[in-house]
Amino acid sequence: MLNPPFLDDFLYNAPINNSKRQIMKGTVHYEVRGNIALMTVDNPPVNPLSSGVRKGLTDGINKALSDDNVQAVVLTGEGRAFIAGADISEFGGKAEGPSLFDCLNTMDNSTKPIIAAINGTAFGGGLEVALCCHYRVIASSAPVGLPEVKLGLLPGAGGTQRLPRLIGAEKALDFILSGDPIPGPQATELGIADEVATGDIVQAGIDFAQRIVEQGGNVRRIRDETAIIEKDRDNQEIFEAARKNSARRMRNRFAPEMIIQCVEAAVNSGDFDTGLKVEQECFAQCLKHPQREALIHMFFSEREVAKIPDVPKDTKTSSIEQAAVIGCGTMGGGISMSFLNVGIPVNVLEVDQEALDRGMSIIKRNYDIQVQRGRMTEAQVEQRMSILSGTTQYSDLGTADVIIEAIYENIDVKVEAFKKIEAVAKPGAILASNTSGLDIDKMAQATSRPGSVIGLHFFSPANVMKLLEVVRGEETSEETIATSMKLGRTLDKIAVLSGNAPGFIGNRMLAGYTQQAGEIILQGATPYQVDNVLLQFGMPMGPFQMNDLVGLDLGWRARKLSGMKPEDVPNTARIADKLCELERFGQKTNRGFYIYPEGSRAGQADPEVVALVEETSSELNITRREIDDDEVLKRCLYPLINEGARLLEQGIAIRPCDIDIVYINGYGFPEVTGGPMFWADKQGLDNILADIQKFKEEYGGAVWEPAPLLEQLVSEGNGFASLQK
Repeated sequence: MLNPPFLDDFLYNAPINNSKRQIMKGTVHYEVRGNIALMTVDNPPVNPLSSGVRKGLTDGINKALSDDNVQAVVLTGEGRAFIAGADISEFGGKAEGPSLFDCLNTMDNSTKPIIAAINGTAFGGGLEVALCCHYRVIASSAPVGLPEVKLGLLPGAGGTQRLPRLIGAEKALDFILSGDPIPGPQATELGIADEVATGDIVQAGIDFAQRIVEQGGNVRRIRDETAIIEKDRDNQEIFEAARKNSARRMRNRFAPEMIIQCVEAAVNSGDFDTGLKVEQECFAQCLKHPQREALIHMFFSEREVAKIPDVPKDTKTSSIEQAAVIGCGTMGGGISMSFLNVGIPVNVLEVDQEALDRGMSIIKRNYDIQVQRGRMTEAQVEQRMSILSGTTQYSDLGTADVIIEAIYENIDVKVEAFKKIEAVAKPGAILASNTSGLDIDKMAQATSRPGSVIGLHFFSPANVMKLLEVVRGEETSEETIATSMKLGRTLDKIAVLSGNAPGFIGNRMLAGYTQQAGEIILQGATPYQVDNVLLQFGMPMGPFQMNDLVGLDLGWRARKLSGMKPEDVPNTARIADKLCELERFGQKTNRGFYIYPEGSRAGQADPEVVALVEETSSELNITRREIDDDEVLKRCLYPLINEGARLLEQGIAIRPCDIDIVYINGYGFPEVTGGPMFWADKQGLDNILADIQKFKEEYGGAVWEPAPLLEQLVSEGNGFASLQK
């Protein structure tokens, strides 16, 4: 799952190496307005719970308790945040001042009501502070959330105990396990906040506090509330459903189960302190679990890939207010939807009216499906379709700020398209190709403005997949690069810059992965064993399941069109070609490497395919043997690592984390590993190199030729992390 931008607040704009950060002291301003004490957290930019803030909160509450004139306390934040969460710069070190638990205990034990006036962001520990307050008033624009699960953690300051007592176990689990923020009105509707402020949030908090005082100054401690959780007791279905949903949405994640156990403890024990002890134990397990480090690495990496060392941060960017897409097939339609979804008008071009009508109807049908699933409204579909237009003439593309070709993957065809694009494109327009691996420079040479030419490689389905490979050519300008990276963010994509080389980053690395999968089944494994090993590792599908999804006939037809003789077909493609000769093209024909019952995407193993594999091995004089799962995993993954090292030494990929982001967001490499290069460091590069050298001796081939950079890092005792720029 992608870590969204709102986590910036949760992690306080920290650099990728946060160990060097200084502890942010912060302060809490205290003033008395009539009979109400106002405490304002002031720790820019987002008011994290640093040592100074914790001390300020503790001292402020004690000061209010000792003042007979003060009858209630209002707590708010300075600037755009209430409290954005804990200060992760203090993680693992000796914290100064009172602990967060000491601070919350002081608030819990207050005999005077404390009202949280949530002026802005309240994430993680910040929301937990608000939940420890006796009442909550919230600004309509203020987002609240518990995003810890996205970082391999859980709310560790009573959040899993207080929230179920406030809104019930089912709603609490949905909220905590999603990790997503919600705005003030929704938080109030859910029961997290008591009231939405209609004007000044501070005044609204003071007015609310005054009403509480006039009503007797009742102190409502959420920790003592049991009525709601008593209704959930003995309802195990709530927790079974949560486990089922989290297994589907956050496969192989450790933290979700810990969260569920914490909420179970809150409900079933009924005792706050007992549940809090479970929460602390589960939090400690999350903190030391390797997934936590990997997921935090991913968060910082997503920020890091936006930084281009040789493109100044202040580089001028162009405004993209209108787009044109050439081709309205699967990719072109998805690309168009990506623009439409963020309100950018799109003009799509097809070869004739029939193809254009077909493509635009598919876009409409895809939107209608979203309506049926409750993810969009009819009004939203109408708005998107209203800014979609179509044409069969290149001359109609002249007003677009970016023109993207998404046509047949043939370099000659694409070069001709760029000649036509240049003839009509306005000055300053970005001329882009959606190619998955062809030469951007060759396309640029077909124009008189190579500085405006760039690769924008969307991943299918383009309207869903988060990755955008931005491919710079030899003459691509800084402005074009900066604008394209910015466009990625506008389209809600994670943009990663790649150099121009066959296959760029992702597909170049993929070649060795798929090649080895083919070799392994010829040598003794079955397609189903290989796929299962990769599924157990955490991939969303194995290589043969992926082949069935994409369609086996694509490669088969390409080889036929090229005039390739059967004897020249690579060994690893022979089985796929034999399946195609039997009209087994994959999911589209319900038969490929797997059998797909009508209407099902869940494939079933087929003994006939196993027999076909064994027959092919015999034809090639390959002696089959038993291959264990460990060898399958290493031979599939280690080529990724080896080729990734080559990409780094050649400058095609800027940093190891760029490769991690590409593989997690474009190819389904499991997030919990931190990506292939991060994972490799954890396995030990010396161990990986030793196995690569062993496979070289046993099998030979370019895929097992150790990358010089890999050998260098091992000789120096370093990992890929040492290359972060």
